[in-house]
Amino acid sequence: MDVSAILDPLNDEQREATSAPPGNILVLAGAGSGKTRVLVHRIAWLIQVENVSAYGILAVTFTNKAAQEMRQRTESLLGIPAAGMWVGTFHGICHRLLRQHWQEAGLPQSFQILDSQDQQRMIKRILKSLELDESKWPAKQALWFINGRKEEGVRAEHIPDNGDPVNRQLVRIYSAYQQTCMRLGVVDFAELLLRTLEILRDNEQLLTHYQNRFRHLLVDEFQDTNTIQYALLRLLAGKHGSTFAVGDDDQSIYGWRGARIENIQQFSKDFANTQIVRLEQNYRSSGNILNAANALIDNNQGRLGKNLWTNSGNGALLDLYAAYNEQDEARFVADRIQQWVNEGGKRTEVAVLYRSNAQSRIFEETFIAATIPYRVYGGLRFFERAEIKDALGYLRLCVNRNDDASFERVVNQPPRGIGERTVELIRQHANAHSVSYWQAATACIETQQLSSRAATMVGGFLELIEKLTKNILDLQLYEQIDQLLHISGLLDHHRNDKSEKAQSRKENLEELVSAARAYEHNTEDELSPLEAFLAHAALEAGDGQADAWEDCVQMMTLHSAKGLEFKLVFLCGLEEGLFPHQMSVEEPGRMEEERRLCYVGITRAEQQLVLSYAESRRLYGKENYSMPSRFIGELPRDLLQEIRPQIMVKQSVPATFQASHASPEDFNGIDIGRRVLHTKFGEGVVLNCEGRGSHARVQVNFESAGSKWLVLAYANLQPL
Repeated sequence: MDVSAILDPLNDEQREATSAPPGNILVLAGAGSGKTRVLVHRIAWLIQVENVSAYGILAVTFTNKAAQEMRQRTESLLGIPAAGMWVGTFHGICHRLLRQHWQEAGLPQSFQILDSQDQQRMIKRILKSLELDESKWPAKQALWFINGRKEEGVRAEHIPDNGDPVNRQLVRIYSAYQQTCMRLGVVDFAELLLRTLEILRDNEQLLTHYQNRFRHLLVDEFQDTNTIQYALLRLLAGKHGSTFAVGDDDQSIYGWRGARIENIQQFSKDFANTQIVRLEQNYRSSGNILNAANALIDNNQGRLGKNLWTNSGNGALLDLYAAYNEQDEARFVADRIQQWVNEGGKRTEVAVLYRSNAQSRIFEETFIAATIPYRVYGGLRFFERAEIKDALGYLRLCVNRNDDASFERVVNQPPRGIGERTVELIRQHANAHSVSYWQAATACIETQQLSSRAATMVGGFLELIEKLTKNILDLQLYEQIDQLLHISGLLDHHRNDKSEKAQSRKENLEELVSAARAYEHNTEDELSPLEAFLAHAALEAGDGQADAWEDCVQMMTLHSAKGLEFKLVFLCGLEEGLFPHQMSVEEPGRMEEERRLCYVGITRAEQQLVLSYAESRRLYGKENYSMPSRFIGELPRDLLQEIRPQIMVKQSVPATFQASHASPEDFNGIDIGRRVLHTKFGEGVVLNCEGRGSHARVQVNFESAGSKWLVLAYANLQPL
């Protein structure tokens, strides 16, 4: 039999995995090592060489796009349709199975699937029926709890009480939600998996049928499987199935949404006689980039182990830039992008990666000013994000009570028990009498058109806006926004939601304070600072980002970057507390996931990788002086090329000034040996000076805080 079409395009390790005898096989596929190719060629090998019927193959991926690509490439390789083969996501395959066995699952034949918004609306109705105050029991928190328990395979009746009143109430909501879904004949996404697991587990005849049918299971991105997905695979595999799992424990970065790295680490124990094949040859990145990634990830414990390599040469060293602050970092990135374009590169070949969504704001402002087209991949621009619009809505209502759009947006955000029926009554009154919603709300209360409860809630909202306006009247712009976030309850609303998305929203709101602090108000402008800032935000949101087809820079969080590759990558904000994130220090196991996230970022780069950190960063509304990330220290020094080496050696006064090429005027009269006062660090002595103009900075040895490098333009040092 001629198998050249299947094996010839593969390297030795890929051939080993593809042509292995049927059995349990774990393929540890490093970044850029051709894992999709191996999966496709393995399916072709099973059908063409092992004479396995396509009817007996089940292939699972994590996205519909990947599933479609796998099917198309398999059919192209075989030259025939792979009819009968099941290829899809976990949810898609479970949905297909439940449609065929709706009676065994206790579902109506035409059962419907709830999306997350449908789920949330149903939970809100349940909260009302249970007479629970949504401001104390947010629907999103209940949604997060229910989905989390389902992904662990746990029903409401199986959750122990443990004497926790909060847990007890959430279980009560979960139980009511289960009953409502059963009564209406609907399922949510997590239910698709849980219901499938239950009918296979509890119906021996059905389980035997599918174990006999799907003798060959193939799973992509195995490191991203959660508890219930792993249980489903073990159940289907039984004792006689062949499971071909492809994954990379070093790229397991979704622990916050339920993925368990333990699944891939446990595979060889749970699946008998497992053969492990490592794909280590990388077809994406240069040697220096791979050596840096290998050195970094080697600091993690319990790895299954592999070492990426390439035969394409070492390539350029990694650039390391120590920025004075976040503006300097963004300007540097913009300059390097312009240089890349001037040398013949395309913007679409460039990615700017960051740990927190809130970091995008300063890059967006800088790119707009430099006329660099960009897209925020997989997300919205800063001023277009819902939580930012909510905060701005409050501010606009403080400035203008007749802003109906803002009134409607924030009257029940965060939830305060003002339902759509109440808002509709206010809307109808406003339209009938040609007045604003604010005036209509006041009139509806005075004329008792609202129920007693609704009138109390709406009246409380009106009082909140009056209180806000009074409290922020004489404050500086950034203080106005800081007060708003706390008094309105917006910050606490997202802080109390423990999901990763809510954490990102909280950080974005805190970053709005930084945006206000950095905003330069034109004193000749007739508008107040707040009004001018609101106009600025509207213009920023209206200045749309580039279209997908344009030649534009890609900006994204590190989590969004997985699976992508770019010729030039900027990995920004490498500071302790930011990346690795502060929460990773506080939670066991999170630091290793942060390191894997950094590994993913590094291996996105094909030709050039630029790392950057800022000595001071205004983020989340606070000025931070952080240490460079530990991840920088874990990279081999001979692979790094410092763009602006820090001058940390002590020199005599004349030599220092000569080396800095600056005159004393650049330092506003603050010279070496001068005692100075800083509002945060207290008193200290100037040890060193360097740079000029907006880049001028000084090294100060503070009595309580030790040695710090400060940018003069932002430090506000007072000579003593």
